[in-house]
Order: sequence, then structure tokens, then C-alpha cells
Amino acid sequence: MTAVTKFIPYTQRTISKAPQWEKFTPEMKHTVEVLSQVLPFRVNQYILDELIDWDNIPDDPIFRLTFPHREMLRENEFSQLSDALRQNKDEATLQTIINKIRHRMNPHPAGQLTHNVPMLNGEAVQGLQHKYKETVLFFPSAGQTCHAYCTFCFRWPQFVGMDELKFEARTSALLVEYLKRHPEVSDVLITGGDPMIMNARALGDYIRPLLIPELSHIKNIRIGTKSVAYWPQRYVTDKDADDVLRLFEEVVAAGKNLALMAHYNHPQEIQPEIAQAALKRIIATGATVRMQSPLIRHINEDPKGWATLWTTGVRLGAIPYYMFVERDTGPNEYFGLPLFKAWEIFQQAYQSVSGLARTVRGPSMSAFPGKVMIDGITEIRGEKVFALQFLQARNPDWVRRPFFARYDPQASWLDHLRPAFGESHFFFENKDKTTPFEEMARIVTV
Repeated sequence: MTAVTKFIPYTQRTISKAPQWEKFTPEMKHTVEVLSQVLPFRVNQYILDELIDWDNIPDDPIFRLTFPHREMLRENEFSQLSDALRQNKDEATLQTIINKIRHRMNPHPAGQLTHNVPMLNGEAVQGLQHKYKETVLFFPSAGQTCHAYCTFCFRWPQFVGMDELKFEARTSALLVEYLKRHPEVSDVLITGGDPMIMNARALGDYIRPLLIPELSHIKNIRIGTKSVAYWPQRYVTDKDADDVLRLFEEVVAAGKNLALMAHYNHPQEIQPEIAQAALKRIIATGATVRMQSPLIRHINEDPKGWATLWTTGVRLGAIPYYMFVERDTGPNEYFGLPLFKAWEIFQQAYQSVSGLARTVRGPSMSAFPGKVMIDGITEIRGEKVFALQFLQARNPDWVRRPFFARYDPQASWLDHLRPAFGESHFFFENKDKTTPFEEMARIVTV
């Protein structure tokens, strides 16, 4: 088992103190300086020591997953910001350049700021999102950081100091009040950031209010976390690791299903002995672990890697859950793949595993109207098409309703697709196109 038991994080200001920094070329060091002005950067000693193959940088997938690369910005953006830094431009000039890049990167996709924020007593509830009828997302303020930041992260605005782009709630009081008035909600997803960055006491302060009898309609409490990959010590050697596990047991004993939505982006992350020990300890509490990740160019394009990840997870007791399409935000021009390629990778991985791993669904786009899965590529009446369906939707009547889009080898997101068979619009779009998606975007308010 790895000897790294003390959590040692590094940011752009402190990464030079890491022993591995000497392996970086001057150009690589400058790239970290430039990109970390725009996107969040944080890594820790466990990742540096145990997950990255330093003989394979900069191409090692975990290195790309945690360290920025020049191509994550457009060339003119990188050059402009690089020149400004080298010329020691004033802070106001730098921020103008940085903010222009950030806003170009579609910081809050899928209507997160405009359509997903619920209302309570006529006011927006801070730190909550309610996109699907049965599921509410909760962003505790104490969990709005991570053990390390992924370079592709679609929630990057949470971490860059732009308060107008951030979701967070100081307490769970408004969450509880909102849930009392919405008995249709069965699931609460505690997310971030990473809630598992919190100590056991703080985490319990957010979770225990959800166990009261008045919220008996809440059946499932989910925790979105990357800690299982980036800091598995959280469940094994941290000083309050046992307290965390006892909290999990308390939730299960209260009759709730506790599900850790575990973000594994590469099979290397599940290979260390301590990562596997963490999984076993979590599952022993009665909690479930569901594995999910986007498909990310330069990091996990190999179908064999996906198959290894899923089958290893199944062997350890985890449930393969989702392969997502990389979202249309942040440096997605660098990380995204065409939809046809995503489907090919998923199909090759899926057909190579047994039924126990075929619980996984994908490739799935978490788009504005809902989670759209690519069911396949086929030919109907002489037209090559994408076969699609909603796994989840703003309008529940759309779920599992098949629809078809013209095959487009360049398309990488739902917005790029056009209806097949000469249709003018998809069934979930307004016919006049003047205010698309307005009807299904409405959230019930009280």
C-alpha cells in the first residue's frame, strides 16, 4: 500500500516545491503558468507519486488529466496571455484577457444559471439546481474545491474566483425547506467541487438534516466525488476516515440508499492497492458506488481501457454507470470527440465485457433538454442517421422516446445535429425557433 498518507496539495504558486517539478522543461513550466491563469490548477503528492508515469510525459493520460497543456487554449489566446505575463502587464489588463477567454468557454452550459435554479417563496434558492423532476443538486459551500482539479472539468467556474458563476449554499436549511414542499423529489445529489473534501463533521452537518421523517420521500442520497481516484486515503488512512464510514452507515441505517457517484477517468486510477481498499471499505458500509466519466480525447480513447475500468470496478463491487460525452464548456475543443467516434469507442468497449458490466449507459450528452444517449448509427430508408433517446429529460414524457438525427461526422454535441428525414425540428424544440426549449425549461416554483 502506498506510503503517501499526508495530503500535500500543490497550486500554481507552490508546484515548484514538488519533487517532480525538475522534470518539467522551461516551456512546460511556462504553460502551467499561463493556463492556470484561466483554468483552475491543483494536484497532490499522491497523484504525482502513484498515478503519473513520468517517463511518458507530457503524453501520460493522468498528466494530461491534471496538468494544463498549451493546446487547451486557442493559439491567439495563449499568445496574448503569454505576452502579457512576460511583459508584466498590470492586473487589470490580465483580468480583461482572462475573463474574455473564460466567457468564450461557455462557463455554465445546459442552462445551469438560467433555467435550473429553483425558487422558494418567490426567490432563487442559492446553491441548488433542479433540472429533472425527481432529482435536486445541492452545492455545499464547504465542498467547493477538490483534492485535485481535472483539466477537462465542466464545473471549472466553481474554482476560478468568479463569484457570479459560482453555486454554493452555506447550510442545508433552504434545501430541507425546498424538499419539504416538493414531494416529487426522490434523489438529492450533493456535488461540487467535491463534497468529500469536507471533514466528517461538516459532511454530517449537511447530510443528517436529510434523514428527518418529514423527508421520507427522499430515497436516495448521492455524493459526486473524485476522491476515490485522487485521494483514496480519505476512506482508509485519513484521521477521520472511520468517522466518514460511520456516517455512511448511519445514512443506510436510516433507510436511505447512499450512492457515491465515483469519477474514474482512466483505469490507472483504480489500480493502486489503496484505491481498491477504499472501494471495499465504502461498499462494506452498505453504500453503493457507481462509476462514471466523460470520454476525453488524449486521456481515455482506448476501448480496452474502458473495459478494464468497468471489469475492475465490478470485481471490487462498483457499478459501471455512465460514459458521458465531453461537455461543451472549458477546453472542449481540445478534449472533445465527434459523436460517431464516441459511439464507436463505447460499442467496442461494451461488446468486450460481460453482462455484469453492461449496466453502463452511453455515450450520453448532458445537454439543455436532458441526457441524450446515442443508441447507434444506422441507415433508414437510405439515409444514414444517429439513433438517439432521452435517458432523462426536463419533460418526463420525453424519456426513452427514440428520435433520429442526420449523420454528421463533424458533430460533437446535440446542438450540432439536425433532424433526419427532412423534418424541420426535433420533437422537443419549438416549431417557430423563436424561444427554443422555453416550455420544458420551466421549473415548478412555490
